[in-house]
Amino acid sequence: MTAAARLLSLQVGMPRTLGVVGATDPMEKRWTSAIFKEPVLGPVGVADLGLAGDGQADRQHHGGPDKAINVYPSEHYAHWREELPTCNMVAGAFGENFTTVGLLESEVCIGDTFAVGEVRLQLSQPRQPCFKLARRWRVRDFVSRIRNNGRSGWYFRVLRTGEVAAGMPLVLADRPYPEWTVARANELMYRGKSDRRANALLAACPALSASWQETLSSRAAT
Repeated sequence: MTAAARLLSLQVGMPRTLGVVGATDPMEKRWTSAIFKEPVLGPVGVADLGLAGDGQADRQHHGGPDKAINVYPSEHYAHWREELPTCNMVAGAFGENFTTVGLLESEVCIGDTFAVGEVRLQLSQPRQPCFKLARRWRVRDFVSRIRNNGRSGWYFRVLRTGEVAAGMPLVLADRPYPEWTVARANELMYRGKSDRRANALLAACPALSASWQETLSSRAAT
């Protein structure tokens, strides 16, 4: 993590319905998603549930206080453009609200609190890729690629509302759980199911999202 960490760009979007009714190819079927985000110029309001003008189609798995803001490091885009040269990978390609520079999964931790002007944000969990990324980019194994390489991004919850804008610095204000980087949490979620002790330890982290606490607690108990 660098002292120059900042918001490179901001994106918001509302749900869209795409695809063809009655299609047999899974990539062509009708679907609704808010994964298509557009850049915003100027200040954007930050409320408890996310950015003004942003929405989610599937509120069971997306959005809510623990997943108010979807974040993705800009540093990863060079990798994806090389690996998937036919995809036009630019800021917002992962459906993220914040595209950042200077922060990586190996450096940021669960519970990290960042100051962005008057706004305060706390890292709540890694982003878990879903099939909608595969649908958007027509790459059937996209989810497994992300899980394997760890370029997942993460979510922020909002501790203090206000306004943010592209170019603002992300200043680390508190790091209560330095042992739980996003990279380590990803590794445990996808390749550490049998490690009951580690699952229990991460589940007990107060800053972790409720959904991850539930999943990890269940693993630790069985």
